[in-house]
Amino acid sequence: MTINTRYIYVVATADTKGRELFYVSDCLSKAGANVLTVDLSTQLVSTASQADFPPELIADFHPNGRDAVFCGDRGKAIDAMALAFKTFLTKRGDLAGVIGMGGSCGTALITPAMQALPVGIPKVMVSTMASGDISGYVGASDISMIYSVTDVAGLNRISRQVLGNAANQIAGAVLFPLEENAADKPALGLTMFGVTTPCIQTVSAMLEDDYDCLVFHATGSGGKAMEKLADSGMLSGLLDLTTTEVCDMLFDGVLACDETRFDAVANKRIPCVMSCGALDMVNFGHQSTVPQKYAGRLFYHHNAQVTLMRTTAEENVAMAKWIAEKLNRCDGNLVFLIPEGGFSLLDAPGQPFWSPEASQAFITTLEAHVQQTESRKILRLPFNINDPQFAVAAVKQFQQLVEKEF
Repeated sequence: MTINTRYIYVVATADTKGRELFYVSDCLSKAGANVLTVDLSTQLVSTASQADFPPELIADFHPNGRDAVFCGDRGKAIDAMALAFKTFLTKRGDLAGVIGMGGSCGTALITPAMQALPVGIPKVMVSTMASGDISGYVGASDISMIYSVTDVAGLNRISRQVLGNAANQIAGAVLFPLEENAADKPALGLTMFGVTTPCIQTVSAMLEDDYDCLVFHATGSGGKAMEKLADSGMLSGLLDLTTTEVCDMLFDGVLACDETRFDAVANKRIPCVMSCGALDMVNFGHQSTVPQKYAGRLFYHHNAQVTLMRTTAEENVAMAKWIAEKLNRCDGNLVFLIPEGGFSLLDAPGQPFWSPEASQAFITTLEAHVQQTESRKILRLPFNINDPQFAVAAVKQFQQLVEKEF
């Protein structure tokens, strides 16, 4: 191996998927790619693994050593090997891409490590699970999931075709990469929902000459994807103006973030302008899916599959406290803008969710709990979030934050 050589890592549990592992490896070699094989078997067999990285070597990357993996308990062994492989893969300096194959256990073993890799590194997972809900396997990453059609249990006329196509897919991505453009503008992350679209469109139009504006749909996964890019150092700033995912996390909605929301701002200390876009609503599916405990609340039927519920004053207090606790961890340059004229298109005079009492509960609580400093500020604006004046103010505040960085 030369020090500059980069490899596609081919990954499977060779005790049950050995033929598939080496078939894909052979396909990649024939395509001209450099290949290394990884065996994630959680049960040691009598014959030594033929993979470049045998399971014992991978298991040694677990914080508690290989005994944590080869413990005799299948469930614990899978969790432990997944952690060991994640640690192993993220430390590789010669990684060009990774392709895995497996059933439910193999997919659970391999994809956490793929999720931990930066966006842009080719990642392909051939899985029996790829035709169902794959959100847990993909997360906020750019993993390409390919349904295996037949079980990953030997080679046949179907599996050879599917695995061969998958091998060619990642070979193409690695062997024919996009040329990096040194003239690319710095990238910004912006969050948008349907009811904050006018705001984000105006902000993007004002900044696009100087920045590459990446708009993320605030659907839970959208916020996670944006923060993953921020954590990877791929974003120069954030205009996180649509924070509605917090509503769903706290009040049973279907487009929820998780407890790590806003952590990227604290970790990377990149300039950030935030706001309370669409904090006036919790998202549910069809009306029949709304939890019974919310019977009698104010709803807006967006379409046949989307039901919106207006947040109450009490819920706005809870959201403000949760967000304030997060903001107090941020030591970088940050401004939180409050649109006193409403948090969305529906939260405006004459619109279904207009409720000054609920909005004021959020505003008062946030101001009471955020520890404002020279770098962490709250600013009230007498506009609805979708008024052009609000967008102008958001851009001005962001530009001032950027100037502080220099």
